[in-house]
Amino acid sequence: MTRTTKTSKHTAHEIFCAENADHFVAVRGSKPSNRIRREFPSIGAARAFAAAFGDGRTMIYAVTALGHSAHLENA
Repeated sequence: MTRTTKTSKHTAHEIFCAENADHFVAVRGSKPSNRIRREFPSIGAARAFAAAFGDGRTMIYAVTALGHSAHLENA
């Protein structure tokens, strides 16, 4: 995995997806049987959804209009 700079925690692909995101997805649950997936127009809205759980286990993804996606953070 190539990082964009020595101090960056995101790869070039992750940065591209974040900068060109059409929407953001918040996902919870380790198994398909208990998985929750919600789409949001902004990363702030996805973070607000995650904050309601308060456990840092919600995965937030950026999704471009072409369907490229990248995990950005756990919130």
